[in-house]
Amino acid sequence: MARYTQAVCRLCRREQTKLFLKGEKCYAKCTFDRRPTPPGMAKAQRGKPSEYQKRLREKQKLRRMLNMTEQPFRRVMERAARSPGNSAAVLLRSLELRLDNIVRRLGLATSLATARQIVLHRHVRVNGRVVNVPSAEVKVGDVISIDPRMKENTGIKLAMEFTEKKTPRPAFLEFDVEKLSGKLLREPARDESSFPVNDQLIIEYYSR
Repeated sequence: MARYTQAVCRLCRREQTKLFLKGEKCYAKCTFDRRPTPPGMAKAQRGKPSEYQKRLREKQKLRRMLNMTEQPFRRVMERAARSPGNSAAVLLRSLELRLDNIVRRLGLATSLATARQIVLHRHVRVNGRVVNVPSAEVKVGDVISIDPRMKENTGIKLAMEFTEKKTPRPAFLEFDVEKLSGKLLREPARDESSFPVNDQLIIEYYSR
């Protein structure tokens, strides 16, 4: 599947907000802080955006946070629309429970891209079994652990230190530092999502 491989800082500038795609670097050396204008524009765009543009940009913002192309993102959206209950809440909950995102929120990676790489390289286990599918959905009660051989990995150690300082673990996750494992205690509430977007605008974009 095709993925964006160019400078990710351009995406933050395009969406006019920090997407935290580089993890710790986004807090220390952020290009968006120095160049807040959209790429290719010397000055910020004038005039009010249209209603369609607002919804499009909100959808693009979430899609870029997840590093997903349009087709898989649309499929996730369609499943949320078919599910009972509030579609916006279902959408954010399903994205929050992706395996790569759970690895990130446990503090084993500083960014979603790094978490996805850890999963793809078969370093993550769910209930004792190796799972190398980043989009796999974590269920309540599942135990997510890292290969014991990764315990001394420098990247994971730095990620855990960064988590303690900047991004505390959410209440719906339980973490065991000694075993480098976490457990999903319950489904996350809508306000516990790590994706700061207006989910209703995204639903409206696909409902047009």
